[in-house]
Amino acid sequence: MYDISSADDRALRDEELADLVDTEAAPARVTYSTQDFSIDGLVKRLNRKSMMVPQFGHSDELIKVAGFQRGFVWSKAQMDRFVESLLLGYPVPGIFLVKQADDNRMLILDGQQRLITLQHFYGGLYRGKEFTLDNVGDEFKGLTYRTLDESLQFKLDDSYMQATIVAADGSPEVDDAIFQIFERLNSGGTQLTPHEIRVSLAAGPLMSSIEKLNNGDDWRKLYGTRSKRIRDHELIMRILALYSNSANYARPLKSFLNTFARNNRSIEIANEERGVLFRTACELINSSIGPKAFRRPGGSQVNTAQAEAICVAVMKSIAEGSTPSNLSERFDRLLDDSEFIKHTGRATADKDAVDTRLTRAQAALS
Repeated sequence: MYDISSADDRALRDEELADLVDTEAAPARVTYSTQDFSIDGLVKRLNRKSMMVPQFGHSDELIKVAGFQRGFVWSKAQMDRFVESLLLGYPVPGIFLVKQADDNRMLILDGQQRLITLQHFYGGLYRGKEFTLDNVGDEFKGLTYRTLDESLQFKLDDSYMQATIVAADGSPEVDDAIFQIFERLNSGGTQLTPHEIRVSLAAGPLMSSIEKLNNGDDWRKLYGTRSKRIRDHELIMRILALYSNSANYARPLKSFLNTFARNNRSIEIANEERGVLFRTACELINSSIGPKAFRRPGGSQVNTAQAEAICVAVMKSIAEGSTPSNLSERFDRLLDDSEFIKHTGRATADKDAVDTRLTRAQAALS
């Protein structure tokens, strides 16, 4: 199996950075309000689940609108120093919430790390161990919430964090606005890829179903080691979206994929025709060409544009009842096509590049 470079798990790639800054023609608007919450009140809301963190891959019937969070990533030192900041009375950043229209439950758009830290500290446990303050000054070292001096407990309880609250009505326009808000907040330590935002924005049957396809044996042999930045998951969505609606593709890529995710959010796509075609195409590509189908000659890194074009072309051929023969030879000729190589090497999100490589792959592989 191909071993993907460790760069896959670090900084964003050039095309991901380009997708983040690619602008929409008409950015969506949204209404919001601000409110101050006491720390004690925030923890109580988290414990009652009137304030929640939606998570990709986890279904919760209480969550009626899209989720948009990644997992908890703060280190214990970051957690300790955040609690210490509150105990010292230092200013802390505000949080962003989305209020569901039907039950007034609030979902955390930004601020998960801070709020979950507080929930753990008040609860007294973190990863099965007592939550003591270790990475702090001597004044607070070794203390838990229960062993804080009562005056410090009161001070912490009565500290405030400002929340910006977006009212969600489930409309595509508001969902787009929520995506854009998160995207513009997305900076600092571990910057999220557009797809890491998307998988939670459209959490539901579609995303879970794509993850099933992502676990398929033939796909895994073609792609290689799983991507910690879920780039393999994104590539499957790109293939399915372009197979479904390449005629209407337009930049920015993130908007095209967001629309596909929203329109298909409730579909178990692995169990319907497109999912079957995807698995069949992967089996055929893997048996006839192997992992090199997704890579430049001699390379180990997946070429996303090449992989999606080949998968879409084979899926269409199978759907039309013309399963390609001599696929390996056809693939070799495709890599000699200067136009295909050109449009899988740079500016790959441009409409002309997408149309050209799909057309060339379809002609070569059908």
